[in-house]
Amino acid sequence: MSTRVGRIRPWLRQSLVLAVLGLAGAGAHAGIFDDDEARRAILDLRQKIEALRRDGDQRQVDESKRQAEEIANLRRSLIDLQNQLEANRAELSKLRGQGEQLSRDIADGARRQSDAIKPLDERIKRLEPITVSFEGNEFAVEVAEKRMFEAALASFRKGDFEPAQGVFADFLARYPQSGYANSAIFWLGNAQFVLKDFRSALVSFKKLGGRNPTSARAAEALLAIANCHLELKDTANARKALEELLSSYPQSEVAEVAKERLTRIK
Repeated sequence: MSTRVGRIRPWLRQSLVLAVLGLAGAGAHAGIFDDDEARRAILDLRQKIEALRRDGDQRQVDESKRQAEEIANLRRSLIDLQNQLEANRAELSKLRGQGEQLSRDIADGARRQSDAIKPLDERIKRLEPITVSFEGNEFAVEVAEKRMFEAALASFRKGDFEPAQGVFADFLARYPQSGYANSAIFWLGNAQFVLKDFRSALVSFKKLGGRNPTSARAAEALLAIANCHLELKDTANARKALEELLSSYPQSEVAEVAKERLTRIK
């Protein structure tokens, strides 16, 4: 009995105390119970206590079961949340990987596009005119035009007169209106003269004098024409070219050479 009572919850103990006090109060009024009545009272009290205990135990069981279910539900929710988090991490990692791959693809595409455009840019640059300054004149030329003229002039200065003659002739055929044209004609004539092709040189120098009579090259062209005539044993036309030079360009740098040459002819 003491063991059972020890397990009774506080509210049960309180109910038991109240019941005992109630019996005690009733006994004070009615006197002492006889044995049968006392036994019945005690049995009745025990039944009530047992009913209360069973009810309390059932409530405890129900409460424990409810708490266990709540805990189980919480655990399932936590597991579901963890699974969702893992799925989100996996999806995020996948998206990050796709983003990195996309960045690499974009970078590779940009490089391929740049590589494809680069030759085109270089061709465009070669076709775009540039401004040059040469022998006191400023004019626009193509890059290829400039390179060709410089290559011919470099050959002449190295003493490679025959290749220089060919390149200057090709240059004038390709760029007849070039800002380099007068100089190209002049150096072509000089290459022809050095190669002893005096008649071709004469044609070149006459062409140069006719293109721009006011240029500095015009006086030099007349002197060169006189030299070609002298090489061809045509002193009359040589004298005529020298006299024209002194008449038209008396202050030129080659005027003194023309005077000396004219004196020797006479």
